Amino acid sequence: MNIDSIKNGIVIDHITAGKGMEIHRLLGLGNLDCMVALITSANSEKMGRKDIIKIDAPIELDTDVLGYVDPGVTVSIIRDGETVEKKKMTLPDELEGVVRCRNPRCITSTEQELTHIFKLVNPAKREYRCIYCETKV
Repeated sequence: MNIDSIKNGIVIDHITAGKGMEIHRLLGLGNLDCMVALITSANSEKMGRKDIIKIDAPIELDTDVLGYVDPGVTVSIIRDGETVEKKKMTLPDELEGVVRCRNPRCITSTEQELTHIFKLVNPAKREYRCIYCETKV
């Protein structure tokens, strides 16, 4: 299989196999007016298998989503067919509007306009807690 290279855009690489669709959904990439290629289960010397997302347009990405779903992801910015910047994602200290609190008694359940905000409390376990009710994600 051959996927063309992109001239100007973004490549999200080193996605853990099987997490590409979740990242695609959370970033809303299906709503873009440009070509988006989602490659699943690609061969990788380091990882065995991985997913890759190529976006054929320079867009703003929510890096908190990437860091939350898969902290080992790399994001390459492509301009004129060349990689001009490469970033490795890490767990964000705070998640805002990425996931929803599951506690039915949380204030975010009744106050719809409140943004769901979670703080990283245990990086080793990738554990986040709601800032309003302390519910764990």
